[in-house]
Amino acid sequence: MLVLTATGFGWAMFRPGGGGTSTADVIGSGFNAPDGATDILLIGNDSRNDSFGNPLPEEVLRELRTTQEGGDLTDAMILVRIPNGGGSASAMSFPRDTLVDVGLGLGKTKLTETMNNGMSAERAKLKKEGVTDEKEIATQSRLAGKQLLRKTIEDITGVSIDHYAEVNLLGFSEITKAIGGVEVCLNNATKDRLSGADFPKGVQTIEGADALAFVRQRHGLINELSRGKRQQVFMSSLAHKVMSTGTLTNPAKLTELINAIKSSVTLDPALANDLLGFAQQMQGIAGGDVQFYTAPVHLVGPSGKEDVTINIPEVRQFAANLLLSPQEREQKMAAQQARAEISVSVYNASGVSGLAARVLDEVSALGFKAGGSSNADSMANSVVYFAAGEEEAAKQVAEALGGLPTETSANVQSGSVQVYLGKDYKGPGAQNFAGPRTVRLDGVRQMPPLHTQTDVNEQPITADGVPCVD
Repeated sequence: MLVLTATGFGWAMFRPGGGGTSTADVIGSGFNAPDGATDILLIGNDSRNDSFGNPLPEEVLRELRTTQEGGDLTDAMILVRIPNGGGSASAMSFPRDTLVDVGLGLGKTKLTETMNNGMSAERAKLKKEGVTDEKEIATQSRLAGKQLLRKTIEDITGVSIDHYAEVNLLGFSEITKAIGGVEVCLNNATKDRLSGADFPKGVQTIEGADALAFVRQRHGLINELSRGKRQQVFMSSLAHKVMSTGTLTNPAKLTELINAIKSSVTLDPALANDLLGFAQQMQGIAGGDVQFYTAPVHLVGPSGKEDVTINIPEVRQFAANLLLSPQEREQKMAAQQARAEISVSVYNASGVSGLAARVLDEVSALGFKAGGSSNADSMANSVVYFAAGEEEAAKQVAEALGGLPTETSANVQSGSVQVYLGKDYKGPGAQNFAGPRTVRLDGVRQMPPLHTQTDVNEQPITADGVPCVD
C-alpha cells in the first residue's frame, strides 16, 4: 500500500468508482493524527475468503497449498508510522503469538486470535439481542473483529491508528505475481511440508504460492521472531522492487498490480477515498527511508516452547521512538550499545537483604553488562565508583539508579563501575520503586537470567536491499 499510493497512477486507477474496492469502517472517526504521525495498521489475514467474504474455490486453495480449514487468524500485523511532514517511514511488526489481554474476560490470548475472538463475542452479542439474519451477523461480526484488533494494537502501543489495510492469502499470492516475483535470500536451504516451503540456499525470486509459503513457514525456524524476520525482509524486498524497477510509472504493470489488489485488499473508507492525499504524503520516501523493526518482546520458557510476552510501557516507548529521524535512532542505538560494554558490580551496604541482586537485575535489564553482587560494610550514603577518565560511564549507571553521586577510585578496573548501596538507597530494585525502563531499539530488551530470549542486536531492515535470513 505504501509503494502503490506513492504515484498518481495508483490513485487514478484505484479511486472510488474505479473498480469495487472492499472497505471496512475499522477506524470509525476517519483520519486523525494527533500523535505526530499518520499511522497505518497493515494486516495479513489467512482467511479462506476473498475481501468481500466469498469463499475461495477449491482449485484456488489447492494452488495456494492450503485447505478450507483455518479462520480469520492474522499471520502478519504491522504498524507503519509516517511522521507528519513525511521523509521517512518505519514499520513495526508484532509476532503473531504475542500474549495480550483484549478485554473480553479471556485472560491473555495470542494476538493472532484477536480478530476471531472479537468476531465470536460480537456474534454471541447479536444473537442475544435477537438478530437472526446470518448475513447481517457475519458482516457485523467481521467488522467487530477488525475493530478489536485495531483497538488492541492501539492499547499496547499508545498510537492512534489512522488507516487500516488488510490482505488475504489470495491477494498476497496475486500481488507477488503481478510484480514478477520478489527476490529473497536464505542463509540455508529449507523444507517444510506443512507450509509447502522448499527453497535452496542463496538468492532466488519467488512468487505466488511459493511466496506465501516463504512468509508462512513456522516449522524449521528457531522461533516466532524468525518468522517475523522472514516477513520483514520479504516486504522490504517487495518495496525495493516496486520502487526501483519502474512499476509505479509503467501503466501496464501498474494495472496488473492494482487489479490484484482490488480483489484482495480491504481498506478503511477514509484511505480508500483519499488515496491521492496519501500518495502526495508518501512522495519522496526512498527505499532506504522505509525501516522495518520488530516490536520489543520477551521469550519466556524453554527453547521452542516460549511464551511471547510484552511490557506495554516498553512497547509504547518503542513506538514513540519510531518518530525520531534515522540519525537520531542510530545515535540512541549507539549509546545503548555502549552500555553493553560497561560492567557493573553491585555491593549491598544498606543492610537490606537481597538488595544488591535485585539492583543488579535492574541494571542488567537496562542494557548494562552484569558483573557481580555481594554484601559490603555498612554505609549511610550510596555511591558509584569509576576508574580515572571514565566518569561518563559512571554517570549513565548513576542516572539509571535514580541519580546517585559518583566518585573516582583507584580500585576500579577500566571498563567497569562499582555501585555501593547505602542506607539511603531508594532507586530501582528497592521495595515499591517503579522507575522508568530504557528501551533498546534492537527489538529485545535484556532480561534477568530466568527469561530465555533471542537477542536481535542488529540494524533495522530497510527497503534498500535484499538481506539474507535463516
